[in-house]
Amino acid sequence: MSPRRLFPVIASGVLVAGFACACVPWSVAMPGLVDRVAREFRHSYGVALSVEGPTEVALLPLPRIAFSRVRLDAGARGGPVLAEGGTLSLQVNLLALLAGRIDINTLSLDGAAVHLPESDDDTRWAGPIRQLTRQVSAEGGSHPRRISLSRMTVTGRDPRDGSPQTARAVDLTLSWPLWSDRVDLAGGFTWNAVPARFTLTGVRLTDLLAGEPSPFAASAEWPAGTLSAEGTGKIGDGLKLTGRGTLQTRSLPETLAWAGGDVALSPFIERFGLDGSFETDGWVVSLPTIRVSVGSDRLEGAGSVAFGDGRPTVQATLAAETLNLAPLLAGVMRVFGLDQPDADANDWRGHSVALRPLTGGDLDLRISSGGARLGPLMLTDLAASLLVRDGSIEAALNRATVEGATLKGRVALTANADAPDQTEVKAQASFDRLDLGEFLGTLGQERWVVGDAQGQMFVEGTGATAGALMGHVNGHAALSVDRGTIAGVDLTDVVHRNGAVASGALARRNARTPFERAGVTVRFTDGIGQIADGVLKATALSASLTGAVSLPERRLSALAELVPRAGTGESGARVSTLFEIAGPWNAVRAVARSHDPDAASRGEAVFAPNALRLPATVRAYAP
Repeated sequence: MSPRRLFPVIASGVLVAGFACACVPWSVAMPGLVDRVAREFRHSYGVALSVEGPTEVALLPLPRIAFSRVRLDAGARGGPVLAEGGTLSLQVNLLALLAGRIDINTLSLDGAAVHLPESDDDTRWAGPIRQLTRQVSAEGGSHPRRISLSRMTVTGRDPRDGSPQTARAVDLTLSWPLWSDRVDLAGGFTWNAVPARFTLTGVRLTDLLAGEPSPFAASAEWPAGTLSAEGTGKIGDGLKLTGRGTLQTRSLPETLAWAGGDVALSPFIERFGLDGSFETDGWVVSLPTIRVSVGSDRLEGAGSVAFGDGRPTVQATLAAETLNLAPLLAGVMRVFGLDQPDADANDWRGHSVALRPLTGGDLDLRISSGGARLGPLMLTDLAASLLVRDGSIEAALNRATVEGATLKGRVALTANADAPDQTEVKAQASFDRLDLGEFLGTLGQERWVVGDAQGQMFVEGTGATAGALMGHVNGHAALSVDRGTIAGVDLTDVVHRNGAVASGALARRNARTPFERAGVTVRFTDGIGQIADGVLKATALSASLTGAVSLPERRLSALAELVPRAGTGESGARVSTLFEIAGPWNAVRAVARSHDPDAASRGEAVFAPNALRLPATVRAYAP
């Protein structure tokens, strides 16, 4: 080949080889380059750069410089560490580099450990932030158009309680295009072994750093829920945000466990949602209009949340057209172990009733509803309040109406000052003008008794477990029914038959026992309720009831005596019929007992041919 033809080939090869060499990063020892980049970092960002590993340089397609095992200090070398380890990569402006300047377009930091402030007195980031603010806000000031952090470990402290925290696998990308005044941020991290992703878009960083309001749109997602918000923000005396947001979580306890926080009564709540407007001022979030979803319930109102001193405070006033209280009741029974079947009686007795898991924050909640459903039971015109403080819970049913009756009640739970695991309980409730027939019909049961009922209760007790609490209950309860009727049995006929019930479905269907008044009073001492003043007054007979109710054992043991108004037989002796009413609450039986003293001395009961059983409705709805 002639030299004239060979020269272009050689030139092309040299050009290709040079281009390839320019694109491949080369490890070089250039202390002068490190010093020039370090001066740029110190001048523009107030950060001292130290490099311990090799330096790599690539010229094409854009000049890139990579420093290994770097250290970034606040102010000067040897100052507080901002980041250490990993690789710092810079993409610089070619024209500025040819002019002898370092103009950074893209900055990437991979595999480093970032140190956030460890205390209120730790101001390591204050100087660099001020310097960056001046650099960005200055007329003609330059800044990286893209910052990328990958595989980072970030350590700092929880601003709520000062506890040390570590986020791992942190990825962060900040994009600030040359043609836009908006900054977009996206990233992810793993905290408490749970991954999460987030985005922040549309922020005018220059306005924000200058103390002016800036729009924003933010979102976050983690395995148990999502969060989104949009509005305006301002950095002045603290961060202030105004806008609208939505929070959804399939499990509030799971979300709180991941976030490392707590709120009052969180174990009772699973699926939770919050949507509405918000305003923040420091650690206080005001919610002027909100919609709250708890399970299938939907409520509207207003509230606020204050974060401080490691204990959040929630205040809210909410209203709903209807509420389903069955999940709440099931949650209460589950938390206190009262949902255990009789076969697992020992389990519920040993279940802790400590308040600590339920009082992780303060709560002042007021709820009203046009209707509230508890299974088949419908309560109308409901107004209730809930107050939670450190070591205490107070719930009040200010009013509710069910089948024409007015219900009121209050429960106060307080942790024992000397033994926080023990809970002191005080409860009181009352109702009047309750139509028992309609009440039982609403429950879908036989109307075995009708009449106007009224009752009241006051009990108190202390214990560390459900069994111990039941064993220390003291107080009283009273129930009375006026102008009522017992359906399905004629007690006058039962007395005449010496305790036997007339056989045949027709006899039972037509049997009635009208009465003027029935009432019973139970006085509790150490979990045992002594039945006193148990009376029934009918036209042809009267009845009395004595015995005891055991709360720890969930059993009833009582004796009922039926006496005709005539009172005595032909011999002048008192004529009466006795019934033993005994058994566990879910299977109480009433059987006639003989007056034969010999049978009594042998400890045997003479049962009537047809044992009188309490109606199935009573057994099904016994506590």
